[in-house]
Amino acid sequence: MSQIADVDQQPEMHPQRWGDPARATALPDGARGLVDLVFGAHDTPAVEAPPVPPSQLDPAHLDALAGIVGAEHVLVDDDVRRGRTRGKSTPDLLRARSGDLADAPDVVVRPDGHDQVAAVLAYAVDHHLAVVPYGGGTAVTGGLVAARDGFAGVLSLDLVRMKRLLAVDDVSLTATLEPGLRGPETEALLAEHGLTLGHFPQSFEFASIGGFAATRSSGQSSAGFGRFDAMVVGLRAATPVGDLDWGVAPASAAGPDLRQVLLGSEGAFGVITEITVRVRRLAEIKQYEGWRWASFADGSAAMRTLAQAQLLPTVLRLSDESETAINLADPSAIGGQGDGGCLMVVGHEGTAEQVAARQAAVAAVLAGLGGTALGSEPGEAWAHGRFNAPYLRDSLLDVGVLVETLETATFWSRVPQLYASVKQTLADGLGEGSLVLCHISHVYETGCSLYFTVAAKAAVDPLAQWLVVKDAVGDAIVENGGTITHHHAIGTDHKPWLAAEVGQVGVEVLRGLKRTFDPTGVLNPGVLVP
Repeated sequence: MSQIADVDQQPEMHPQRWGDPARATALPDGARGLVDLVFGAHDTPAVEAPPVPPSQLDPAHLDALAGIVGAEHVLVDDDVRRGRTRGKSTPDLLRARSGDLADAPDVVVRPDGHDQVAAVLAYAVDHHLAVVPYGGGTAVTGGLVAARDGFAGVLSLDLVRMKRLLAVDDVSLTATLEPGLRGPETEALLAEHGLTLGHFPQSFEFASIGGFAATRSSGQSSAGFGRFDAMVVGLRAATPVGDLDWGVAPASAAGPDLRQVLLGSEGAFGVITEITVRVRRLAEIKQYEGWRWASFADGSAAMRTLAQAQLLPTVLRLSDESETAINLADPSAIGGQGDGGCLMVVGHEGTAEQVAARQAAVAAVLAGLGGTALGSEPGEAWAHGRFNAPYLRDSLLDVGVLVETLETATFWSRVPQLYASVKQTLADGLGEGSLVLCHISHVYETGCSLYFTVAAKAAVDPLAQWLVVKDAVGDAIVENGGTITHHHAIGTDHKPWLAAEVGQVGVEVLRGLKRTFDPTGVLNPGVLVP
């Protein structure tokens, strides 16, 4: 079997903003008034359609690539190259908004299937072209910025044509997907078989299956369904030295699990062309509710209790006092929860019987620990607006407010120290009047993630302003026992702290893998490997 998603169904993302250009909106009047009061906002419009540097690629390369994928799929026009420049971190957007598109690829090539990917890689090796695999373009740690020095050009390998559901095993509950499928396309194809993947990161609407794998993505339903890397049971990839096809069984003792080598490799070791994942039956019921806790410490202790009792719901997230106060869990209603405390969102999915039983059991534990049930309204509001926060960032950048996010994770015993240190480092670096918000949205028996959102009045050079703070907070994370990234990947932005986390031997292992899979270094050069 093979089913393909409609390539034209989803819009292209705006090159200088997040998401669908039709959904870009100004701040509501009430929110603009609050922003003016807190930050002294001022309009900072983006440069419209900034020029793209001319392609440096020899026309002979274009003709040769056209022979592999077809002339209509070898693109050098400004609009396409502009849309394949960098990702969607705030530094990426600040550069694009200022008119800086210096990292634009020289050509965008759109292969259709594994064999064409392999052929493009072989050509790139022969002619020393840097290759940047491109899925949905939602990277936020510099993973789409190749080091171009020494290369004949930079080729964006756009997987947009590879959008097929290749196979469904209804007995084993697995599905084989191509990497260019976006989140909604994947869910629509699986739904025709009564199935769901259940992976819903905030980038869900635009991120791709290949990107989920290449960055070890974690979705908003991770409490119940697990991280994306836990869903993967098989991978096929093209590399400069040959094909990889790993995953003949759900588990194996045939040496180290080599599938894990590609998961999180960010296109630096190979291009993932097929992914076999565990899937689930579609839920009959999805139910979301809110709970209030007196403090972030109390709420996080309740999360730990649920995780260690193996009583996790499908969705479990906790906003700290600051995030709760401005109602970031519901960006459409930004501006105020006046009751104090911390908001927890709990979600259950499954059959009516499963949801009723799990909801009752979880509620009993939460109530026993001092939580206050708020009913369905806060949970449903979060579910309705769960993918909207990145649009709010754009609206704030438009009025001179610097907004960015970062995340980490640690063991439960270290959470209070890591939380306090990172929050203080961010507040000190951004200065008086800044906002530092945090939530927990990925929990384990042994620990959890911490996801921070910051807002501050933008300096004259907001990019330099943030990079100074980013350096300080990266050091604070490492010094206080956190990982430099829980689910955003290394890219280029987190490379300075990777050695501290994996050690020098770990760095040499990564370098050895790079030499083995990519001897000439054409795959996403400068990304991941120190």
